[in-house]
Amino acid sequence: MVGQRSKTFDDDLASTLADAGVTMSRHAARDLLAGVAGAPLTRNPDSWVDLIAPGVDAALRARLHSFAKQITQETTDGLDQSPAPPERLNNLRAELARQNLDGFIVPRTDEYQGEYVPPHSDRLRWLTGFSGSAGVAVILANKAAIFIDGRYTLQVQSEVLSDLFEPQHLADAPPGAWIFEHLPNDAKVGFDPWLHTQQSAKTLRTAVEKAGGELVAVADNPIDTIWDTQPAAPIAPTVPHPMEYAGKSAAEKRRDLGAALQKDGLDAAVLTAPDSVAWLLNIRGGDVSHTPLPLSYAIAHSSGSVDLFIDPRKLAPGLGAHLGNGVSVATPDAFPAALDALASKSVRIDPSATASAVFERLEAGGAKVETGADPCALPKACKNEVELTGARNAHERDGASLTRFLAWVAAETPKGNLREIKAADQLQAYRYESDMAQDLSFRTISGSGANGAIVHYSVSEKTDRTLQDGELFLVDSGAQYLDGTTDVTRTIAIGTPSAEMMDRFTRVLKGHIAIATARFPEGTTGSQLDPMARRALWDVGLDFDHGTGHGVGSYLGVHEGPHRISKVGSTVALQPGMIVSNEPGYYKTGEYGIRIENLVTVIACEIDGAERSMLAFETLTLAPIDRALVKPSIMTPSELSWLNNYHVRVRTVMTPKLDATTVHWLEQATEPIG
Repeated sequence: MVGQRSKTFDDDLASTLADAGVTMSRHAARDLLAGVAGAPLTRNPDSWVDLIAPGVDAALRARLHSFAKQITQETTDGLDQSPAPPERLNNLRAELARQNLDGFIVPRTDEYQGEYVPPHSDRLRWLTGFSGSAGVAVILANKAAIFIDGRYTLQVQSEVLSDLFEPQHLADAPPGAWIFEHLPNDAKVGFDPWLHTQQSAKTLRTAVEKAGGELVAVADNPIDTIWDTQPAAPIAPTVPHPMEYAGKSAAEKRRDLGAALQKDGLDAAVLTAPDSVAWLLNIRGGDVSHTPLPLSYAIAHSSGSVDLFIDPRKLAPGLGAHLGNGVSVATPDAFPAALDALASKSVRIDPSATASAVFERLEAGGAKVETGADPCALPKACKNEVELTGARNAHERDGASLTRFLAWVAAETPKGNLREIKAADQLQAYRYESDMAQDLSFRTISGSGANGAIVHYSVSEKTDRTLQDGELFLVDSGAQYLDGTTDVTRTIAIGTPSAEMMDRFTRVLKGHIAIATARFPEGTTGSQLDPMARRALWDVGLDFDHGTGHGVGSYLGVHEGPHRISKVGSTVALQPGMIVSNEPGYYKTGEYGIRIENLVTVIACEIDGAERSMLAFETLTLAPIDRALVKPSIMTPSELSWLNNYHVRVRTVMTPKLDATTVHWLEQATEPIG
């Protein structure tokens, strides 16, 4: 039956291709469609058609889209159905025995070490059922464990069979300690060197050897061998990122990077972070969720030329002309040989974000490896004026959507039937009314009551609950616009908040204002500013366990380095043009969560009589902060002034963009306090 369906599918596809005048074989087209099915859905779900048949009419486009939809459904079924988890684990153990291995380590990463992992690389989820964004499993002959951080304590219990995988906390019982306790002497533990950084591999090797075992790099990942329904690697169109949004040509960026390498006495830099490649070459894609990345590698040379390693089927028509003569394109399969060709060259590589396999290949080939930061990270973080203008425009657009949403929530909650999923869907709908919005920048955190206390809560059909009177509702959301990336959190009182809620909210607000109004000398790092966000909470013995701020890209990653505001020490100084979040919070487990987040950008600050060059923050995000949760008695006059002035700015900028009903609500929501 399956064979008949496949033959019919191929025949119909061949007929459609012929009608479209396409010379691609049916087999090549089917393989491309499988890659399309392996990529996330976007607002324009048939944009990939131009990769096969650019310019076809609507009828043929719809026919091609139906083929992709069928393969997508088959892919989805393959991810969620047979074999059952116990059989998957048994099959893996059998494959390990065949490869003469006594264990295997399965991280939740792909070869690019990125935040988002495409379905074909989500081996941890396929094996265990765990869908969180961070984790690792260790499989031995008779035992297996899954390691997660505190964000996923409840989630792992609901998704993973504990009789198959023993849940462990990454911090309290890290994999190394568990391996030392359970690994037999002389055991061989396999790992895929493309899925671990050099530091990660070093840590694992130390743990395994301490237990009397041997860590073995595998050439073929055993999960790929047994995963019969593994999706294809994603294929989404890779398109130019226009100068009107980028502000600087790819040729200029390549020349600048080449000059920087020459200055450091380097011949080349290996770039394995797709966001660095995308920024350098002014290209964007859609291979992973919520970040417009084309999964790819690059080797940048001191001459200013770049070798790009990417599936050529992704390249949209005309992209070759955009890349120019200074960029050569090869398939990812050619990347290892290109590393070999760097023999005797001085090569920069980032040890914190590059697969162990890349180091091994370079060193074995005789390259002179010099570790250091990704050379694109800092210039990418320091936005140019065009990018900053785009960010401001994106935040005005986004602020209008969020303000409409907040007014809608205020109108809906008294009815008593507004639920978390419905709220998240409505906020997305408001954002998607803009043609500039391409995607969310992450899955919306829509948490009411106790769910809001889960820092990275992900609402599901199982956890969805009604926003109830007397509770807090925390919504953390953002969007990917062609001209900028947004990320904003608001905490809303449903009905009348308790005195404790108001006190905690106001202390978080005081920390937020402290960052927003900070002035600091050049050379200051985010870790030096971080205590300012916590002072009001520390005064009463409270704190929050996440960082105060993360970098944000320009129509790229919503989490971007190398800068941050965090307790964790940093050597990267804040510089003009950097965009960073300002998001202190407080979380009372089982009851409520509070977070206030705006994005800010670093700007020069002129101070009369200053003896040093000073910097400050410009707030980009524009949306009301819930006045019902503010306790004026513990705020200073300057803090109240900041809040009132911020609300004046929100009202002034937003009013022309909103309908009369929302404007009326906004006027009340931004009335001065004190």
